[in-house]
Amino acid sequence: MTVSVGVLGVGSMGRHHARVYQELGAADLVGVADVDGQTAAEVAEAYDTKVLTPEELVDAADAVSIAVPSQFHREIGVRALRSGVHALIEKPLAPTQEEAESLVSAAADAGVQLHVGHIERFNPAVRTVAEFVDDLDLIAVDARRLGPPVDEERDVDDGVVLDLMTHDLDIVRSLVDAPVADVTASGSPDEQYVTATLAFDNDVVGSLTASRVTQRKVRELTLTAADCQVTLDYIDRSVRIHRRTRPEFFVNDGDLRYRSEQVVERPTVDNGEPLKNELSEFVEAVREGSDPVVPGEDGVAALSLARRVQSALDPAEALRGEHHTD
Repeated sequence: MTVSVGVLGVGSMGRHHARVYQELGAADLVGVADVDGQTAAEVAEAYDTKVLTPEELVDAADAVSIAVPSQFHREIGVRALRSGVHALIEKPLAPTQEEAESLVSAAADAGVQLHVGHIERFNPAVRTVAEFVDDLDLIAVDARRLGPPVDEERDVDDGVVLDLMTHDLDIVRSLVDAPVADVTASGSPDEQYVTATLAFDNDVVGSLTASRVTQRKVRELTLTAADCQVTLDYIDRSVRIHRRTRPEFFVNDGDLRYRSEQVVERPTVDNGEPLKNELSEFVEAVREGSDPVVPGEDGVAALSLARRVQSALDPAEALRGEHHTD
């Protein structure tokens, strides 16, 4: 059985959703919708589908991706969910906690699935680390998500915390199985470079940096454990585990000496585009009625943590964000 799917919002991210759906054998891309009619027509032509109104698309599809600006997530998401349509909503789930929770409630009331587009959960390197993280005696987690100013073709209304750091907040939450006890943060005056420190209840320390003013693109995660250091590169989807061997003592010219070596392990990481992994599993979950990998509740939790970071930077601005529903 194929699942009829559509994409609401085909800007820089949404057009990739359309591309992937067109490639998936289990999905039938029935249409796309966008406020920019020309963009919608170009994407529809490129991926052999139709331009529909949002209402027509919701009527025609079993499931939709919602990749519009986040201030419209609740309006469009609730409409789709209440119509009995499963939805994958790009991160952040919504600008405010209230709006995010209303989306979760709408999905529960309608008995449909709500997935959140935290795409890094589907990065093969992250999945490799997730397989063995429970075996590590974690001490600290360090995430860096740095890059140059946003390309003019990419419309970004969210600040650097919601747009970039939220990826790593979600990943760190998923890897460190403990509540966050305390959050501190600092940043540049324009908040285009922000560093946050998370103190977890299990004494693990998290340090996260997000930047839109760094000329070299960096996407890295480092886990420091009692007996090793794990480095993960999101871009080349690689994992390296650094260990030191036990000291070996030996006699050389009558002197007692010792030596140790650093060993670097390179676990096998599956190939695969994260977005294709994400959307294929979304379609499969709709077909089989299985649980989302990133359910709405996880989107709410990541948003809540992002708001705590913003509050540490500027309490007044975070408070306005919590109650903003325009």
